[in-house]
Amino acid sequence: MKRTNSGKYQVVPDYHMHTPRCNHATGTIAEYCQAAVHAGLDEIGMSDHSPMPNGFDKAWRMDESELGSFIAELEDAQAAFEGRLLVKSALEVDFYPGAEGHAEHLAGLYPWDYLMGSVHFIGEWGFDNPDAIQVWESKDINQAYIEYFELVAQSAATGLYDIIGHPDLIKKFGHRASSNSRKVEAAEDFMLKAVKAADVALEISSAGLRKPVGEIYPHPRIVAKAAALNIPFAFGSDAHSPVEVGHGMDESLTLLTSLGISEIATFTQRQRLMQTIVSRA
Repeated sequence: MKRTNSGKYQVVPDYHMHTPRCNHATGTIAEYCQAAVHAGLDEIGMSDHSPMPNGFDKAWRMDESELGSFIAELEDAQAAFEGRLLVKSALEVDFYPGAEGHAEHLAGLYPWDYLMGSVHFIGEWGFDNPDAIQVWESKDINQAYIEYFELVAQSAATGLYDIIGHPDLIKKFGHRASSNSRKVEAAEDFMLKAVKAADVALEISSAGLRKPVGEIYPHPRIVAKAAALNIPFAFGSDAHSPVEVGHGMDESLTLLTSLGISEIATFTQRQRLMQTIVSRA
């Protein structure tokens, strides 16, 4: 039975979720779809971690050989839930300098509804990998933030992505840049200007609520700056299990609306359409 959503807002699409092909998620696509229907959602996007060239970060993403089965399972779910749930096709594609050609290659393999670009590495350092958390002890936190925001800016400037994923993922484990660092603020502003210039959406992600930082991505300060620039947002739970589908949606929409944002971005075949955020009050 479809659950009546009792949140503060009418539900919006959840555009960030994974499958076991990334080696750190559970559940079939059909199970994610059923969870979405149960939660009252009308639309989701499956955006598993894409394969990357030369075995890059192989333990945390699907292999190139699994891309066909991902698409087949996705299409089966689209057919099975037709009329009950829109299931959009997508990939979360890592950005790092030199990977642009591979992103272009992936974009041409299938008529995706959207591609999400995410930065998980600064050089060879997977800064959000729990297996590498000890590396933080040797890092200048402010400099890490600066380098991260510069990479996010570069990812937006490529024009290869429709959504920029979890835009301040660098804070995942609770490491905070100095609040009065002008260099960090300048890097943050540079990132937002690049996003605006590229006309791509930022993800507002509830995943941070489930991480040590205990906070939505991105920080309210960044959301406010993005709002002032009229940068659109798309919602994602970054679900790695069906029970996480739609998690934190109300909190995320409350943050957006508190800063004057009244619409959320949706995508079909890489065309953006804005949907009004509707309060139940």
